[in-house]
Amino acid sequence: MVDYNKAFETAVDAVRTEGRYRVFADIERIRGRFPAALYHPNNSDDAREITVWCSNDYLGMGQNPAVVEAMQAAAGKVGAGAGGTRNIAGTTHFHVLLERALADLHRKEAALLFTSGYVANEATLATIARILPDCVILSDEMNHASMIEGIRGGRSVKRIWRHNDLAHLESMLQDLPIDRPKVIAFESVYSMDGDIAPLEAVCDLAKKYNAFTYLDEVHAVGLYGERGGGVAERDGVLDRIDIIEGTLGKAFGVMGGYIAARASIIDAIRSYASGFIFTTALSPVLVAGALKSVEILKASNHLRERHQERAARLKQILTEGELPVMPSVSHIVPVKVGDPVLCKKVSDYLLERHNIYVQPINYPTVPKGTERLRLTPTPLHTDDLMSALLDALDDAWTTLKIKRAA
Repeated sequence: MVDYNKAFETAVDAVRTEGRYRVFADIERIRGRFPAALYHPNNSDDAREITVWCSNDYLGMGQNPAVVEAMQAAAGKVGAGAGGTRNIAGTTHFHVLLERALADLHRKEAALLFTSGYVANEATLATIARILPDCVILSDEMNHASMIEGIRGGRSVKRIWRHNDLAHLESMLQDLPIDRPKVIAFESVYSMDGDIAPLEAVCDLAKKYNAFTYLDEVHAVGLYGERGGGVAERDGVLDRIDIIEGTLGKAFGVMGGYIAARASIIDAIRSYASGFIFTTALSPVLVAGALKSVEILKASNHLRERHQERAARLKQILTEGELPVMPSVSHIVPVKVGDPVLCKKVSDYLLERHNIYVQPINYPTVPKGTERLRLTPTPLHTDDLMSALLDALDDAWTTLKIKRAA
């Protein structure tokens, strides 16, 4: 007889043994006081205040009064849910307006909303592979799991090029017939190491070898470029990227994902992607909040400037404190621990002793041996909060006897 329950217990035990079992922190965000939050130990009703250092709400827009007010107004006007899929009564005017705003943000003809960035990548890449006959997708080895799953789901030929290695990418392109459909799939900001792809050089190769470009800007939209159009806007290559994929759940502070491209491409994905067709549309309340957030960040650059200054400042003080800050040219500040069990201990120590929350990043999110804390400073993290973080990390490194920076 098959012991089904035992199989699942064994699977979880294996994760525990490797030191990468994940425990969710039960927290409540405090409206208007980000990055402060309430933490409920052991999922209890008791709570204490903590400082969050690992949120992907990079600019604090999820707490922006205008965004919250827009969501409240939408709920009062149209109610809670969309009422169905986009094809069946789920396309509200808020959806139309947001897609229009996102297309404008990326200087594209059209945009298409999905329920998350993950779904946007998975559904779009799988659909591209099915639409383009005999397609080859060339994927950066550090691409997100959602991109990997989308490529796998499309069942096309896949080639993996070494991370940001242009010579390796070109060697693969050279081996393919010039008239064979080719898609270069890559990200702009890689969220765990904080490095940035050489977008212009990739676009040059795409033009030279007649390839289609698919860029994931999830960790860049809202954060880079004069209007928040991402690294592609910052680097002046918006018109050279065929499809830009982004999220509404990070810099824009709400929820959802999207793609932006030529109208003909958007129409094809809309017509063929199961992950779009058969999913209930985003709540108009969420869409209204995201729309307001996009409008705010398109109109003003001061939050982006403050964000970059805060990230640079944190890297500086942690480096001066001899903590092993990993190289990063973006707003991501990774601090290496190098061991999964120890990484979890550091996270627990910071939370229990210092009321600082930063989750451990372990395999398979990052390669084994590179386990780390991934710090994400925002414009709302003050100098005092940074000083408190430095003292807490110094205490943790000393108490747990973790290797310092060279």
